[in-house]
Amino acid sequence: MGSATEYNRRDIFKRAAAVTVLAAGGGSLLAACAGGTGGSSDAKSSSSTGTGSATNPFGVKASDPLDVVIFKGGYGDDYAKAFEDMYKKTYSGATISHLGTQDISPKLQPRFNAGNPPDVVDDSGAQQMKIDVLAGADQLTDLSVLLDAPYLDDPSKKIRDVLLPGTIEQGTINGKMYSLNYVYTVYGLWYSNKLFKEKGWAVPKTWDDFITLCGTIKAAGIAPFAHQGKYPYYANYVILDLIAKQGGLDLVKKIDACDPTAWDDPAVLAGVSAFYKIMAGDFLLPGTNGMTHTESQTAWCQGKAAFIPSGSWLENEMIKVTPADFDMAFLPIPSLSGDKLPPTAVRAGAGEPFIVPSKGKNKNGGLEFLRMMLTKEGSGKFAAAANSLTVLKDGIGADVVLKPGTKSSSVAVTAAGTGTFNFTYPDLQTAFDTELQNATNELVNKRISPADWVARGKAATSKKV
Repeated sequence: MGSATEYNRRDIFKRAAAVTVLAAGGGSLLAACAGGTGGSSDAKSSSSTGTGSATNPFGVKASDPLDVVIFKGGYGDDYAKAFEDMYKKTYSGATISHLGTQDISPKLQPRFNAGNPPDVVDDSGAQQMKIDVLAGADQLTDLSVLLDAPYLDDPSKKIRDVLLPGTIEQGTINGKMYSLNYVYTVYGLWYSNKLFKEKGWAVPKTWDDFITLCGTIKAAGIAPFAHQGKYPYYANYVILDLIAKQGGLDLVKKIDACDPTAWDDPAVLAGVSAFYKIMAGDFLLPGTNGMTHTESQTAWCQGKAAFIPSGSWLENEMIKVTPADFDMAFLPIPSLSGDKLPPTAVRAGAGEPFIVPSKGKNKNGGLEFLRMMLTKEGSGKFAAAANSLTVLKDGIGADVVLKPGTKSSSVAVTAAGTGTFNFTYPDLQTAFDTELQNATNELVNKRISPADWVARGKAATSKKV
């Protein structure tokens, strides 16, 4: 959600590798999922077990240890240490165990299978434990109790009242919220404002303008486009955004629902065909199809490519190798003729899922940890440490200075207004997502056509975990 080890994040990333790890590391969770419906069968696993009060709604005991595991990817884990300091101020007797790692599934699956999971987990990265698998195995706490808890900054409000639109839905499976997607992530193309100013290149507003500019960039001796080839979901950010803007929100919902008729919509072929012009024009950075996220992003930071797709974790993830005067900037996917969504529309929404395992020894403390994250203090600490926004409404104060890329993405979200969209299938339809990534890998290597990609996408809708 991302970042990281890949991947990242995200994303957030993600997917095929996570499934492989789950299958290889011990089959109990997958076996439980095979017949699961995504709901908890144990009432105790979906609510706090302590005696609560207005100031301590989950009944947290001050002396109970808290076990925290954080995906140490694009956002690092310093922000989580700041949250832990906040927790200690209230629960001074608590001993906090902190693990920052990119190996989420290898580290945690044995603990889940043994009934000894952490109390709170940032479950992200290439080796993320899949939320749908965990929910189907009754391993997650229903976070409805968090949503109905008082907002610390204004107890007259509930947590659900201060979250940005889509946050609850992004973590909901079969009517229950199992993950708090904490980071408000923006997806699209990224470029160096310094490079564009030096070359006198105008930022494209339409896809036709983009492809024309790619020709100009190539003639200047720079690769127009790089992507994180070993992790095809990055390229899917572009393809699916083109499709979403062309086909509209109803098509987005049908794709998320794995509705096979979605793939008969002309917008799907139009979107992937537009993307394929990058390969047809030989606009890819040489070797990018085999690069990891860090390899391709480093080459981009070095000026070897003009555009790269990613989420808004990119700036923080590459902060150590980005030139000081790079002036990173964000661009929503340029529009196609006949789009149903406006040119300013952008994929944006809640990402970086935090979970509270149902069998954690101090899951009440885990819930309270999340409640503290959802304060202006917590949101501000995250923004300062991770250069990204959170899902808390108006969560960033004027005292927080954002870096150029983060500021640029924030401006784009403001310009989009209500014209934002997001896809849930990468988190909630694991098998489908894996198949779609595989098809995209074939597409960028020009081993299949756009029409073949559409056919494979349609066939993938029948894939279930």
